[in-house]
Amino acid sequence: MKSPVVLTGATGYLGSQILNELLTDGYEVRITSRNPKKTQGEGWLKPLMKKYNDQLKIFKGDLMEDGSFDEVMKGAKGLIHSASPFRIDGIKDPVKELIDPAKKGTRNVIQSAEKAGTIEKIVVTSSLAAIYGDAIDIKEHEESVFSEKHWNTTSSEKHMPYSYSKTVAEKEAWRLADGKNWKLVTINPGFIVGPTMTDRSDSTSIQTIANMLNGKFKSGVPDIYFAMVDVRDVAKAHVKALEMDSEGRHVCANETKNLLEIAELLNDIAGDKYKKIPKRKLPKFLTYIFGPLLAGFTWSYLNKNLGIPVYFNNSKIKSSLDMTFRPLKETLSDQVEQLKSDGIV
Repeated sequence: MKSPVVLTGATGYLGSQILNELLTDGYEVRITSRNPKKTQGEGWLKPLMKKYNDQLKIFKGDLMEDGSFDEVMKGAKGLIHSASPFRIDGIKDPVKELIDPAKKGTRNVIQSAEKAGTIEKIVVTSSLAAIYGDAIDIKEHEESVFSEKHWNTTSSEKHMPYSYSKTVAEKEAWRLADGKNWKLVTINPGFIVGPTMTDRSDSTSIQTIANMLNGKFKSGVPDIYFAMVDVRDVAKAHVKALEMDSEGRHVCANETKNLLEIAELLNDIAGDKYKKIPKRKLPKFLTYIFGPLLAGFTWSYLNKNLGIPVYFNNSKIKSSLDMTFRPLKETLSDQVEQLKSDGIV
């Protein structure tokens, strides 16, 4: 893939790692922001701007503003669209907060890329949430694992609106790609964990691990399963998708763990310093009482996910993108060290 490459969402948890990966690999990168002047002043970005100088440029771009990505796309060869809101609780208006920015934002970015006429490949950050809505969904399929062939058909504006937003956004991307002369690849990561490059600590991924260390779940954790993956591996998958002869969807997940297994790894890593790491599963009846308060889990979500393992086939990404994944314990160890050094735990 030739430069320049446009990257949306570069100031986010995942996007910042993608940016670092691109710059390290020698790409000229154009990132977008609703407020470029403010972004330029962010502490974590200044060293990158100094080190890579003319390799990194900031353009104005607003997901909800038609045509606002036209300028940044001029002459670009590749696009990685990773900008999308990620919230699973505290949502007051799912359409305004999640669904519209995800779907309309994807449409605006891709239409600007197509208008430029120079884009050869587009990589969109989707999610395993676009493959399945609830763990119980696997019972609707003949297979015992989820793969790229599956689509989330059970989420909606009212139930799992974040998952629904990722589903409609990816479908919009594939609709726009139909019959075009540029290639589309989607990366569908599971629950992303690992160290962050930015100064922000408000991401769901970071807060989940921090809450386990700080004692929010000291009484026990719900028996919920996640497909885990290192943020640095997800970033590398995006860049490889840009470079390699690949198309289609890619399940990007490493290990399936429940919350107690994650807690046990954290205890092995830092249990001598953090005595409130949970050491048992929360009984089911207590999960229904405290789940909505502790982690924002609704009763509907618990009914369809509690105690049901979710497994995925990641053979495609390993073969077509030559991906290998870090062990989860290494990922969490690196994240714990950063959370400690940043004073978050």
